[in-house]
Parts: sequence; structure tokens; C-alpha cells
Amino acid sequence: MKREKKQEIERLVREGKWLKVTGSRRNVMQTDYYPIIADLLAREEVQALGNFRHHIMTTRFQHCLNVSYYNYRLCRLLRLDAVSAARAGLLHDLYHYDTACYSHSAPAIRHSHYHPMVALEAAEQLGEMNERERDMIENHMWPVTRPLPRYAESYVITVVDKYCAVIEFVLPQPARLRRWVGQKVRRFRQH
Repeated sequence: MKREKKQEIERLVREGKWLKVTGSRRNVMQTDYYPIIADLLAREEVQALGNFRHHIMTTRFQHCLNVSYYNYRLCRLLRLDAVSAARAGLLHDLYHYDTACYSHSAPAIRHSHYHPMVALEAAEQLGEMNERERDMIENHMWPVTRPLPRYAESYVITVVDKYCAVIEFVLPQPARLRRWVGQKVRRFRQH
């Protein structure tokens, strides 16, 4: 992408006229996806997720937006409930505590088991949800958590959540990834 275009997009993002997901250059505000989640994006509770680091390289808000968008796209492709998938994806990590502090303060229950319950409770306070949305939020950490998801969309969100975690970590730092791969290849050749 040309430098001028990148600077223009960055300006539009700052002004709130461009919403992007990691791995895409598309302005999601100009897609059929945006009206589905616009009411949730306007909520202070969702915007506050931007104050928390997530997966080292991004914010929890950006991660939730990424999961929401890719979950919507994949469920739409599979002819599943894409609307519920978009909304649940945006709310699947709706918790407002620092995960680094959590593991030290409450070792009795792991964060991977705890945060879906907190996110579901917070999401239910934002308004009505259907059973698919509840199941997706509650079970997005499957197979780490139990019980089994009840809907196909819940299995999709588990895969999309992991996919987004990978792209959020890898895409912002391709040079670091190339160095890491190069080190692994050199070690392999030495043995």
C-alpha cells in the first residue's frame, strides 16, 4: 500500500470514519456487516475494551472486532446465523480486568475458564441475546472449557478466535516472525 494511502486511512481511523480489522484493508463501516454491530460499538462498555492489551500486540477491542468480523464472514459463507455470529464475536471477551493480574489473584479457577462467564454476564446486561449468542460467548474457549457447544456457530467462533489471535500476533511484526523462523531453520539444519 502506498504511504499516502496508509496515512489517509490512519487519519480516517482517528476521525472515526474508518473501521478496520487486522488482516484486511477494507473499511468495515462500508459493508453489510457494520449495521449489525453498530449499536454495540456505540456502547461505552465495548469501547472501554480498547484500554486493555490483548494477545501482546493488540487491544481487546480490536481482537473482539476481528473475531466479530471474521466470524460473521465465515458463518455467512457456511449459511449459518451470521448476525448472531457477528454480535457474539464482538462480545465474546467483554470483561474489564487485566489478565496479567488475574492469574496471580485468583488461582482457583483459570482465566480461560472464568472470562467466558464474566463476558456472558456483561453481554446480557447490554440487552437481549438469543441462545446461539449465549452459547457462542460461553463456549468460545472450547475444548478448554465444558460443556460441548450446542450450535455450529459456537464451533466456528472457537476456530475464528484462535485464528484472530495468530494474525494479531504475526501481522504487526513480520520481521520478528522471519527472524524466529530463520532461527528454527538454522537449528534444524545443525542437527
